[in-house]
Amino acid sequence: QVQLVDSGGGLVQAGGSLRLSCAASGRTFSSYVVAYFRQAPGKEREFVATINWNGARADYADSVKGRFTISRKNKDNTQSTIFLQMNNLQPEDTAVYSCAAGNPARVVVGRDAARSYDYWGQGTQVTVSS
Repeated sequence: QVQLVDSGGGLVQAGGSLRLSCAASGRTFSSYVVAYFRQAPGKEREFVATINWNGARADYADSVKGRFTISRKNKDNTQSTIFLQMNNLQPEDTAVYSCAAGNPARVVVGRDAARSYDYWGQGTQVTVSS
């Protein structure tokens, strides 16, 4: 069983920064791919960033490239913490952000990405005021 706990959201002015955390645990969790998705009111959930098992590879949505950085620390084989550093936040970044974990052999990119992740955090609200 894998558990993910999201934290770090809040209210920030445009141009400000926040760092989200995802505390993850579970059997052989260190092998999982982890991603952040976000969902704004009235909009579909969208991919934000992903990171592979050892942190060597990260990919980002075009809308956050150059502003967001995803990283991870694997404490041991069963515990990891994933971070999403968000800089130069803009009102359009306002959303509920959730981390998700998936088997690297099954996760996909693109429109169906969210469906390919098996485990989800509870989400954390990020609100950016103009």
